[in-house]
Amino acid sequence: MKIRKEFLPFSRPSIGEGEINKVVVCLKSGWITTGALCKEFEDEFCKLTSASQAIALNSATAGMHLTLTALGIGKGDEVITPSMTFASTINMIALLDAMPVFADIDYGTLNINADLIEKSITAKTKAIIPVHFAGAPADMEKINRIAQKHNLIVIEDAAHAVGTYYKGIHAGGFSHTAIFSFHPIKNITTGEGGMITLNDIELEKKLRMLRFHGIERDAWKRYGKGGNPSYDIANPGYKYNLPDMLAALGVVQLQRLQEFNTRRSRLANMYLEGLSGISGIELPQLPRYDHTHAWHLFVIKNLKLDRDEFMNKLAEYNIGYGLHFPATHTLSYVKDRYPVVADSLKETNRAADKILSLPLFPDMLDEDVQYVCSAIKEIMKNG
Repeated sequence: MKIRKEFLPFSRPSIGEGEINKVVVCLKSGWITTGALCKEFEDEFCKLTSASQAIALNSATAGMHLTLTALGIGKGDEVITPSMTFASTINMIALLDAMPVFADIDYGTLNINADLIEKSITAKTKAIIPVHFAGAPADMEKINRIAQKHNLIVIEDAAHAVGTYYKGIHAGGFSHTAIFSFHPIKNITTGEGGMITLNDIELEKKLRMLRFHGIERDAWKRYGKGGNPSYDIANPGYKYNLPDMLAALGVVQLQRLQEFNTRRSRLANMYLEGLSGISGIELPQLPRYDHTHAWHLFVIKNLKLDRDEFMNKLAEYNIGYGLHFPATHTLSYVKDRYPVVADSLKETNRAADKILSLPLFPDMLDEDVQYVCSAIKEIMKNG
């Protein structure tokens, strides 16, 4: 086959005139830090998820840090989570002196295997952090049942899950805390950013103060007409607020979510059809329960070639790719501080060196997917 001249990136944000105009209006307004646009973004996100409160932040990692801190999770506490996730979650657990306890995954979906969670619970367990991997929801019914039985906190890692539904309920709509990401590769973007959703007024108050130095009132209220710029700090906090410049992007991106995810679903279905039956390639499996997949990622498993060789071959065809994720229990500091019991993560280990994410973003053309499928067929045939 003829190799394309133009590089096909792994991901690219879809930014239109609506987003550009909204940002320009914000810039011209004279107020570009956290303000009314951030509040509008939070309100619209509540409508999406059915959560009572939403708190916009400069990253999902900040959201995880604040949530764990506000819930009092710290030294000696254990948090159950999959190893097949981005390192930021494990970093936040470690930096608070708590201990990640890894539960194995379902090999097909790469989601946490809810049937294995309970055996990891001890007297020190405080929370469960399921990950809605690649946009497919974890089995929240089972996870919530286990959490209620053992009086545990559930924190949804919904970084991949804008537009993900489990049995008709959007991620973040299960009456506990969820954390979303708006990194440029995500289904909607604010450049960088994140959101906590929750249904707890007291926890929300604590999170908002932690988000901005421990100051109770937002700057736009303190410095607006008739505002009082004085403040007090009862407990110190961080600097994790989302500026209105970025929230402006998020407001318009959220309006386009259905458009984006419909396109992602079409592209994913083209991949499923185009890569079907290729020897040496395993396709992502769908959860068996009722759900709506957001298709944040399209992750295949390469059974035939060394992964580095496979990536080099894709690069020769001018195709980008991603790795989501190096299993966190294999990272140097995690191996040293939190070694896992041999064979306790069989399915994670089975998948870890085989996975690779293919290009998937709304502005991709049908021909782009067809090209990737043809290239992989050729690579596997000649490999």
